[in-house]
Amino acid sequence: MADELRRRITDGAIPPGSLLPSESTLMAEFSVARGTVREALALLRAEGLTVAEKGRGTYVRPVVPVRRLGSERYRAELEQVRNGELGTAFTTDQQVAWSAYTLDREFKEVPAAAPVAGLFGVPPGTMLLERRFVFRTHGVPQQMSTSYLLLSMVAGTPVADPANEPWPGGNTSQLHSLGYDITAVREQVSARMPLPDEVHTLRIPGGIPVFAITRQTYVDDVVAEVADIVLPGDRVRLDYLIDLA
Repeated sequence: MADELRRRITDGAIPPGSLLPSESTLMAEFSVARGTVREALALLRAEGLTVAEKGRGTYVRPVVPVRRLGSERYRAELEQVRNGELGTAFTTDQQVAWSAYTLDREFKEVPAAAPVAGLFGVPPGTMLLERRFVFRTHGVPQQMSTSYLLLSMVAGTPVADPANEPWPGGNTSQLHSLGYDITAVREQVSARMPLPDEVHTLRIPGGIPVFAITRQTYVDDVVAEVADIVLPGDRVRLDYLIDLA
Protein backbone atom coordinates (compact mmCIF):
# COMPACT_ATOMS: atom_id res chain seq x y z
CA MET A 1 0.00 0.00 0.00
CA ALA A 2 2.72 2.46 0.95
CA ASP A 3 4.61 1.53 -2.23
CA GLU A 4 1.57 2.27 -4.39
CA LEU A 5 0.84 5.60 -2.72
CA ARG A 6 4.52 6.55 -3.02
CA ARG A 7 4.41 5.72 -6.73
CA ARG A 8 1.31 7.87 -7.25
CA ILE A 9 2.98 10.78 -5.46
CA THR A 10 6.31 10.56 -7.29
CA ASP A 11 4.58 10.05 -10.67
CA GLY A 12 2.38 13.08 -10.07
CA ALA A 13 -0.88 11.15 -10.01
CA ILE A 14 -1.42 12.75 -6.61
CA PRO A 15 0.00 16.26 -7.19
CA PRO A 16 1.81 18.39 -4.58
CA GLY A 17 -0.64 20.02 -2.20
CA SER A 18 -3.38 17.46 -2.88
CA LEU A 19 -5.14 15.62 -0.08
CA LEU A 20 -4.69 11.89 0.11
CA PRO A 21 -7.89 9.82 0.26
CA SER A 22 -9.40 9.38 3.70
CA GLU A 23 -8.49 6.40 5.85
CA SER A 24 -11.87 4.80 5.14
CA THR A 25 -11.40 5.21 1.38
CA LEU A 26 -7.92 3.69 1.52
CA MET A 27 -9.19 0.79 3.65
CA ALA A 28 -11.80 0.00 1.03
CA GLU A 29 -9.45 0.42 -1.95
CA PHE A 30 -6.66 -1.78 -0.58
CA SER A 31 -8.83 -4.13 1.49
CA VAL A 32 -6.76 -3.55 4.62
CA ALA A 33 -7.41 -2.67 8.25
CA ARG A 34 -7.26 0.87 9.60
CA GLY A 35 -4.01 0.09 11.43
CA THR A 36 -2.35 -0.86 8.13
CA VAL A 37 -3.48 2.40 6.55
CA ARG A 38 -2.10 4.43 9.44
CA GLU A 39 1.24 2.60 9.27
CA ALA A 40 1.51 3.35 5.54
CA LEU A 41 0.66 7.04 6.06
CA ALA A 42 3.16 7.28 8.90
CA LEU A 43 5.86 5.85 6.63
CA LEU A 44 5.13 8.41 3.91
CA ARG A 45 5.32 11.21 6.48
CA ALA A 46 8.63 9.87 7.77
CA GLU A 47 9.97 9.93 4.21
CA GLY A 48 8.99 13.59 3.89
CA LEU A 49 6.50 12.92 1.09
CA THR A 50 3.38 13.95 3.00
CA VAL A 51 2.31 16.24 5.81
CA ALA A 52 -0.56 15.67 8.23
CA GLU A 53 -2.53 18.62 9.60
CA LYS A 54 -5.21 18.38 12.23
CA GLY A 55 -8.57 19.23 10.73
CA ARG A 56 -7.29 18.96 7.17
CA GLY A 57 -5.93 15.44 6.75
CA THR A 58 -2.82 14.17 5.02
CA TYR A 59 -1.63 15.92 1.90
CA VAL A 60 1.33 15.70 -0.46
CA ARG A 61 4.13 18.07 0.47
CA PRO A 62 4.50 20.93 -2.00
CA VAL A 63 7.67 20.72 -4.07
CA VAL A 64 10.36 23.00 -2.64
CA PRO A 65 12.73 24.57 -5.20
CA VAL A 66 16.18 22.99 -4.98
CA ARG A 67 18.96 25.58 -4.84
CA ARG A 68 22.59 25.03 -5.68
CA LEU A 69 25.32 25.71 -3.16
CA GLY A 70 28.70 25.57 -4.87
CA SER A 71 32.22 26.83 -4.49
CA GLU A 72 31.47 29.48 -7.10
CA ARG A 73 29.13 31.22 -4.64
CA TYR A 74 32.06 32.95 -2.96
CA ARG A 75 33.52 34.11 -6.25
CA ALA A 76 30.10 35.51 -7.10
CA GLU A 77 30.05 37.35 -3.78
CA LEU A 78 33.50 38.77 -4.47
CA GLU A 79 32.31 40.03 -7.86
CA GLN A 80 29.27 41.62 -6.22
CA VAL A 81 31.57 43.49 -3.86
CA ARG A 82 33.81 44.66 -6.69
CA ASN A 83 30.84 45.80 -8.78
CA GLY A 84 28.91 47.39 -5.92
CA GLU A 85 25.93 45.09 -6.46
CA LEU A 86 23.27 44.36 -3.85
CA GLY A 87 23.62 40.68 -3.08
CA THR A 88 25.39 37.96 -1.10
CA ALA A 89 26.36 34.34 -1.62
CA PHE A 90 22.98 33.45 -0.11
CA THR A 91 20.98 35.48 -2.66
CA THR A 92 23.08 33.86 -5.38
CA ASP A 93 22.19 30.40 -4.06
CA GLN A 94 18.52 31.27 -3.78
CA GLN A 95 18.43 33.13 -7.11
CA VAL A 96 16.46 35.99 -5.58
CA ALA A 97 16.71 39.77 -5.67
CA TRP A 98 18.04 41.70 -2.68
CA SER A 99 14.51 42.91 -1.92
CA ALA A 100 13.38 39.30 -1.31
CA TYR A 101 16.09 38.67 1.29
CA THR A 102 15.63 39.29 5.02
CA LEU A 103 17.70 38.26 8.00
CA ASP A 104 16.96 37.58 11.66
CA ARG A 105 20.05 38.29 13.76
CA GLU A 106 21.30 38.16 17.33
CA PHE A 107 24.82 39.33 18.30
CA LYS A 108 26.80 38.85 21.52
CA GLU A 109 30.40 38.63 22.69
CA VAL A 110 31.41 35.17 23.93
CA PRO A 111 34.59 33.32 24.96
CA ALA A 112 35.61 30.66 22.45
CA ALA A 113 34.66 27.14 23.47
CA ALA A 114 37.31 24.52 22.78
CA PRO A 115 35.84 23.18 19.47
CA VAL A 116 35.47 26.66 17.97
CA ALA A 117 38.84 27.78 19.32
CA GLY A 118 40.39 24.75 17.60
CA LEU A 119 38.92 25.81 14.25
CA PHE A 120 40.30 29.32 14.71
CA GLY A 121 43.65 28.05 15.97
CA VAL A 122 43.43 30.25 19.08
CA PRO A 123 43.40 29.42 22.81
CA PRO A 124 40.02 28.53 24.38
CA GLY A 125 38.50 31.60 25.99
CA THR A 126 39.62 33.96 23.22
CA MET A 127 36.84 36.52 22.83
CA LEU A 128 34.64 36.20 19.76
CA LEU A 129 31.66 38.00 18.28
CA GLU A 130 28.89 35.41 17.98
CA ARG A 131 26.26 36.13 15.33
CA ARG A 132 23.16 33.97 15.06
CA PHE A 133 21.27 34.31 11.79
CA VAL A 134 18.09 32.99 10.19
CA PHE A 135 18.10 33.67 6.44
CA ARG A 136 14.76 34.17 4.72
CA THR A 137 13.54 34.56 1.15
CA HIS A 138 10.12 36.14 0.72
CA GLY A 139 9.73 35.69 4.48
CA VAL A 140 10.29 31.91 4.38
CA PRO A 141 13.18 30.62 6.56
CA GLN A 142 15.74 28.81 4.40
CA GLN A 143 18.96 28.62 6.40
CA MET A 144 20.34 29.02 9.92
CA SER A 145 23.89 29.84 10.90
CA THR A 146 25.99 30.67 13.92
CA SER A 147 28.94 32.75 12.76
CA TYR A 148 31.95 33.71 14.88
CA LEU A 149 34.41 36.52 14.19
CA LEU A 150 37.57 37.30 16.15
CA LEU A 151 36.53 40.13 18.42
CA SER A 152 39.98 41.69 18.12
CA MET A 153 39.28 42.23 14.41
CA VAL A 154 35.77 43.67 14.61
CA ALA A 155 35.15 45.21 18.06
CA GLY A 156 33.82 48.76 17.83
CA THR A 157 33.37 48.60 14.05
CA PRO A 158 30.19 48.69 11.94
CA VAL A 159 30.60 44.93 11.40
CA ALA A 160 29.83 44.39 15.10
CA ASP A 161 26.54 46.32 14.87
CA PRO A 162 23.54 44.06 14.10
CA ALA A 163 21.65 47.07 12.77
CA ASN A 164 23.87 46.92 9.68
CA GLU A 165 22.58 43.47 8.70
CA PRO A 166 21.92 42.28 6.12
CA TRP A 167 25.18 43.65 4.70
CA PRO A 168 25.55 43.63 0.90
CA GLY A 169 28.44 41.38 0.00
CA GLY A 170 28.24 39.45 3.28
CA ASN A 171 31.46 38.44 5.00
CA THR A 172 33.52 39.31 1.95
CA SER A 173 32.42 42.94 2.03
CA GLN A 174 32.47 43.21 5.82
CA LEU A 175 36.04 42.05 6.17
CA HIS A 176 37.12 44.09 3.14
CA SER A 177 35.72 47.22 4.82
CA LEU A 178 38.14 46.57 7.70
CA GLY A 179 41.12 46.07 5.40
CA TYR A 180 41.01 42.26 5.31
CA ASP A 181 40.64 40.40 2.02
CA ILE A 182 39.39 36.81 2.09
CA THR A 183 41.88 34.46 0.46
CA ALA A 184 40.24 31.05 1.00
CA VAL A 185 37.14 29.34 2.36
CA ARG A 186 37.05 25.80 3.66
CA GLU A 187 33.77 23.93 4.15
CA GLN A 188 33.21 20.56 5.82
CA VAL A 189 29.80 19.09 5.00
CA SER A 190 27.89 16.39 6.84
CA ALA A 191 24.28 15.22 6.95
CA ARG A 192 22.21 14.52 10.05
CA MET A 193 18.68 14.70 11.35
CA PRO A 194 17.60 18.17 12.51
CA LEU A 195 17.53 19.30 16.12
CA PRO A 196 14.16 20.38 17.59
CA ASP A 197 14.91 24.12 17.30
CA GLU A 198 15.97 23.63 13.67
CA VAL A 199 12.73 21.78 12.88
CA HIS A 200 10.75 24.63 14.42
CA THR A 201 12.72 27.54 12.94
CA LEU A 202 13.16 26.16 9.44
CA ARG A 203 9.72 24.48 9.34
CA ILE A 204 11.20 21.11 8.44
CA PRO A 205 8.66 18.27 8.11
CA GLY A 206 9.33 14.83 9.54
CA GLY A 207 11.86 12.62 7.81
CA ILE A 208 13.91 15.41 6.22
CA PRO A 209 17.62 15.52 7.16
CA VAL A 210 19.74 18.66 7.12
CA PHE A 211 23.12 19.55 5.71
CA ALA A 212 25.41 20.77 8.48
CA ILE A 213 28.30 22.83 7.12
CA THR A 214 31.30 23.98 9.13
CA ARG A 215 32.99 26.91 7.39
CA GLN A 216 36.38 28.48 7.99
CA THR A 217 37.06 31.80 6.27
CA TYR A 218 40.74 32.65 5.80
CA VAL A 219 42.60 35.93 5.46
CA ASP A 220 45.99 34.62 4.40
CA ASP A 221 46.98 32.21 7.19
CA VAL A 222 44.52 33.61 9.74
CA VAL A 223 41.05 32.12 10.25
CA ALA A 224 38.93 35.27 10.49
CA GLU A 225 35.51 33.59 10.70
CA VAL A 226 34.06 30.22 11.67
CA ALA A 227 30.42 29.36 10.96
CA ASP A 228 28.06 26.46 11.57
CA ILE A 229 25.42 26.47 8.82
CA VAL A 230 22.24 24.37 8.67
CA LEU A 231 20.13 23.87 5.54
CA PRO A 232 17.14 21.54 4.99
CA GLY A 233 18.34 18.66 2.84
CA ASP A 234 15.47 18.85 0.38
CA ARG A 235 16.09 22.52 -0.47
CA VAL A 236 19.66 22.41 -1.66
CA ARG A 237 21.90 20.45 -4.00
CA LEU A 238 25.61 20.68 -3.31
CA ASP A 239 27.39 21.34 -6.59
CA TYR A 240 31.17 21.75 -6.46
CA LEU A 241 33.47 22.11 -9.45
CA ILE A 242 36.83 20.43 -8.88
CA ASP A 243 39.21 22.03 -11.39
CA LEU A 244 42.27 19.87 -12.07
CA ALA A 245 43.62 21.99 -14.93
